[in-house]
Amino acid sequence: MATSIRLRRLGAIAVVAGGAYTIVRNPSFSSNDRGDKSTALDTFRRKIADPFAVVPSRATQEASLIGSSLSNPLDILVVGGGATGCGVALDAATRGLRVGLVERDDFSSGTSSRSTKLIHGGVRYLEKAFFNLDYGQLKLVFHALEERKQVIDNAPHLCHALPCMTPCFDWFEAIYYWAGLKMYDLVAGRHLLHLSRYYSAQESVELFPTLARNGKDKTLKGTVVYYDGQMNDSRLNVAIACSAALAGAAVLNHAEVVSLLKDEGDGRIIGARIRNNLSGKEFDAYAKVVVNAAGPFCDAVRKLADKDAKPMICPSSGVHVVLPDYYSPEGMGLIVPKTKDGRVVFMLPWLGRTVAGTTDSNTSITMLPEPHENEIEFILDAISDYLNVKVRRTDVLSAWSGIRPLAIDPKAKSTESISRDHVVAEEHPGLVTITGGKWTTYRSMAEDAVDAAVKSGKLNPANKCLTYNLQLIGADGWEPASFTILAQQYVRMKRSRGGKVVPGVMDTAAAKHLSHAYGALSERVAAIAQNENLGKRLAHGYPFLEAEVAYCAREEYCESAVDFVARRCRLAFLDTDAAQRALPRIIEILAAEHKWDRARQKQELQKGKQFLETFKSSKNAQFHDGKH
Repeated sequence: MATSIRLRRLGAIAVVAGGAYTIVRNPSFSSNDRGDKSTALDTFRRKIADPFAVVPSRATQEASLIGSSLSNPLDILVVGGGATGCGVALDAATRGLRVGLVERDDFSSGTSSRSTKLIHGGVRYLEKAFFNLDYGQLKLVFHALEERKQVIDNAPHLCHALPCMTPCFDWFEAIYYWAGLKMYDLVAGRHLLHLSRYYSAQESVELFPTLARNGKDKTLKGTVVYYDGQMNDSRLNVAIACSAALAGAAVLNHAEVVSLLKDEGDGRIIGARIRNNLSGKEFDAYAKVVVNAAGPFCDAVRKLADKDAKPMICPSSGVHVVLPDYYSPEGMGLIVPKTKDGRVVFMLPWLGRTVAGTTDSNTSITMLPEPHENEIEFILDAISDYLNVKVRRTDVLSAWSGIRPLAIDPKAKSTESISRDHVVAEEHPGLVTITGGKWTTYRSMAEDAVDAAVKSGKLNPANKCLTYNLQLIGADGWEPASFTILAQQYVRMKRSRGGKVVPGVMDTAAAKHLSHAYGALSERVAAIAQNENLGKRLAHGYPFLEAEVAYCAREEYCESAVDFVARRCRLAFLDTDAAQRALPRIIEILAAEHKWDRARQKQELQKGKQFLETFKSSKNAQFHDGKH
């Protein structure tokens, strides 16, 4: 059978058929060539921005999937609820197609919640482009920079520009990085966030007090600061899923594909057998096209169609550690372009703490990847060379590992040379697979996948892609100063241990957190805190409120304690031990929302503790050699 594979490179598509390669012009629409679709765009903007809109219930979504049949199939069934899968569902739904999406765990439970938290334009690709005279790498940077700006514009409450400092310990480095980052600014053009600039050693230390003046046996000459984007990745993913639901897609988490349905005549994939992992019940969902967006697990889905399918991805492990806020100043990151072994290491402020990483090494695919102690030690070693404070293993509040589903290049010798570009393939009729790529370009990846699905299923969308200028749920009407409304107009009603209800101030930290996490919908959460006596903090020193648990259960398909502690709020990633202390109260509130019995509550506590054990905080360290 001929295989058709599309690679997004240089604005072209490589079609592989019977061993022959053909380059054709990319049929996807540019941002300036998207046809007249203002009416459709306005319709979906109103749906998603409606302040009174509520996402359909889980039961309603499941019923929509069960209601599909051979005679009345969905247009597209998406497998995988990460950034790309949810992006496909949103794109297809806003084209007027009937869409379903299933995710065996939770939205963003895999790679999409374990990212670097950066929305980057690919400054490293720019270096390769100039040194290798590779126009393809340059096109990749152009594309990523455009998408970076659009991700921030479409979800400004969850994304922002972040200055990143690059230390220079000799004058050649200073000139080299300054020139390279000025070129980065130039390539960004109208999608530029802010201009890069050079700072003297004294200015640099004032901006970043923990930066060492002496490192690598050399003296700091200065730094170059440039801007990339930063995000709250899993909350952004959940916002895409909820936006897709409001646009008409039937999205269902904790629903696993156990087999693919095939037409008895021609063998085309016509749907999937799905198991509801919460109830244990199974059902069939029929679709004209199934889109496989299962990230690292996409090969497992492909093997349901063809057990002899060869791997399309090479899994790479990325480990990050979270440290106290005093390691980096608020609003300034540190990026070391080359460590002793040539890897890039960064240290960034994130949600009131410091996230540092990352490693890049081969790994095996598992549902709950765990960081190895030697990887954690590598990160601590690398950043200690550039700081004037002692880097201690006991300061690690959380450490996690994520699996990057890199697209395989047969000629690649290491994960560093494997393309970060994405691949769209239809090897089996009716099954379109999308893999590779990166968070920054999730929207255009989804666009490519839907284009391929439309072609495969001969679908008739009502309009072309609308997602380029479509803001996500919570973005409409949000302003950076929106938190002041919460601080001025709401109080946090807290129930004491004795059962007495006492009022508390909606302080700036809590108000800012709610505003950034929920955007324009943050007043809904604040109202629950005030009116339902759920204004207490879940963990000492963190702004997360009890009201968020109830809100996420009602409005964001939060079905388990792990769903909340890892993906709806980020406590598991920020402070594993604090998350474990908060588990009982989180379970108590979810039990009231979902009518759990004692057996389910006990099970949730056990699952929550098992999950948190995979995050290697200082208390979960496998060994301590005294080095840090």
